[in-house]
Amino acid sequence: MSAQPSRPSALAAFRAGFARRQAAELLEVPGGVVVRDHAFALSHEHNQLLVDGAIDPTALPEPVTLPEPAALPEPAALPELAERHLGDLRYRRINVLDEALGAACTPVLLAAGYQRDTELLMARSTSGVALPAVPAREVEPADFRDALLGQLHTWMPGPAQAELRAQLADRRTARRRGAPDVRFLACYTDQGEVAAWADLYLDPDAGLAQLEDVVTADAHTRQGHGDTLLTTALARAAAAGCGELFLLADAADWPRQWYARRGFEVLGRSYAFVLRQGSGG
Repeated sequence: MSAQPSRPSALAAFRAGFARRQAAELLEVPGGVVVRDHAFALSHEHNQLLVDGAIDPTALPEPVTLPEPAALPEPAALPELAERHLGDLRYRRINVLDEALGAACTPVLLAAGYQRDTELLMARSTSGVALPAVPAREVEPADFRDALLGQLHTWMPGPAQAELRAQLADRRTARRRGAPDVRFLACYTDQGEVAAWADLYLDPDAGLAQLEDVVTADAHTRQGHGDTLLTTALARAAAAGCGELFLLADAADWPRQWYARRGFEVLGRSYAFVLRQGSGG
């Protein structure tokens, strides 16, 4: 009987599987994969070199598989790989899912001009969580697109950013392919205005769910919408047979503390390295 994968390895496998499923184009490379989607060329998520060669093969979901054996890449080879396969873009993104491998890659990539963002893998059990009295609604991306575009305009104003804002709003059409069950949640004000939203990805066979892109519009902060989204996601995940819900939190930003107060623990880290030559998100 094979050993069960570690929790960080299982979460990394979920993320690797999601990236592969949603990609419009895939190219396997040593220790990872290049994912591309020309419809969302400004979205880092959809155009990157994903390094997942250190994932425990027993953690991999079906039908997604990695090459066997999943060879570890040489850190020194990563900048050239990214340039070769992402060279037509305004940026190069290398996402290293394994914490130890990411640390090993850091000196080489920083020397090549990349900036490193550290993402915390945070998770908690869904057991015993009930829906709030007024839960977030399950909606379609079109239902909150205007609110999302408005918030994106606050973060990245000006006509020069219009195409970037549109791609970041519309890339959810690709995310639908990423997991067996993809849902979109939204909270509304009493006047019917969209106040907050989030993505929820469910894989009952793996027993895992991911909460992504949790946003409350600036005009509606400090009104409990974040808690409503989170509690709804936990309850929906539990009902779907997903015993654990995880998310990614910026190691340098305040939401990690907000999630920690709500029962999430840090299981590990992953590293995103970006070489910027223009806009993207």
